[in-house]
Amino acid sequence: MGDSVVLEIAGTEVSVSHPDKVFFSKRGETKLDLIRYYQAVAEPLLSTLQGRPLLLERYPDGAGGKSFFQKRVPKSAPPWLRTTVVSTPNGTTSDALVAADLAHIAWAVNLGCLGFHVWPYHAGTPEVADELRIDLDPSPGVTFPQVVETARLTRQLLAEFGVDAQVKTSGSRGLHIYASLLPRWNSYEVRAAAVALARELERRHPDLITAKWWKEERGSRVFVDFNQNAPHKTVFGAWCVRPRVGGQVSTPISWDELAEVEPDSLTIATVPGRLAELGDPWAGRRPQSIEPLLEQSARDMAAGLQDAPWPPVYPKQPNEPPRVAPSRAKRD
Repeated sequence: MGDSVVLEIAGTEVSVSHPDKVFFSKRGETKLDLIRYYQAVAEPLLSTLQGRPLLLERYPDGAGGKSFFQKRVPKSAPPWLRTTVVSTPNGTTSDALVAADLAHIAWAVNLGCLGFHVWPYHAGTPEVADELRIDLDPSPGVTFPQVVETARLTRQLLAEFGVDAQVKTSGSRGLHIYASLLPRWNSYEVRAAAVALARELERRHPDLITAKWWKEERGSRVFVDFNQNAPHKTVFGAWCVRPRVGGQVSTPISWDELAEVEPDSLTIATVPGRLAELGDPWAGRRPQSIEPLLEQSARDMAAGLQDAPWPPVYPKQPNEPPRVAPSRAKRD
């Protein structure tokens, strides 16, 4: 294959340089193979990503090589590329890529993008967070079956709050639980709902689940990462390929198969066939209300709880406890 190839994708000509460059060394999949993968899963991919800003995780030499995150679209970008202004917690702005169509995904892949991290809003309505995203993060010593059990219990509790949720593999060791939301709340409110959910899960299952932000307090438990819902936070996208040499995919799955799933087997090589056979397990999801979770949050605050700690890059928030690890606070 030559030094470049031009593909017509979504009505746009996309130039792909070095299409035979190996991106995933385990089986030898190339840059062009990755674009073909995204073409194969285009419909469900765009149902979750389309219209949202993207943070690019670039690996110019393929998975396992050097990498960097890129929020700003380079000035050399083609004129057809859609961008939107995004902000960091400290107010710095930049022009980020919007997942307008599959041509935009292919353009990013050509730059060596092996990870798409997705904002929780659409570019046209940045004031509205329309997804609740629960990241089940296994602490050291936690097994994947424990993460699976935590996902099952999280789904059960969300159902008690009237929220229907879906699950996907993270593409690594964890699981992500998503709920599509009605366009009524901002990221601060969605985060408050996530904090309330995490705390209630910990109250009910303290030996398995923790809502503790500080790692030294988690022990060998599954951490329910509520801060993935903080403003400007991104989460690795559904159907997106991880920068791992095996080309693992963050794959939506059905609840029925949760107990049997082997995340490492869900790869660029296997997911298109799986989709063709089983369809999209997230198809037909409907926007949900988080009002019952916000009511739980209000009850927690009335009982004397403070806000949960925020990540260090965020300004100090109202009702937030001192942002210092408990062990250090004791020394001080």
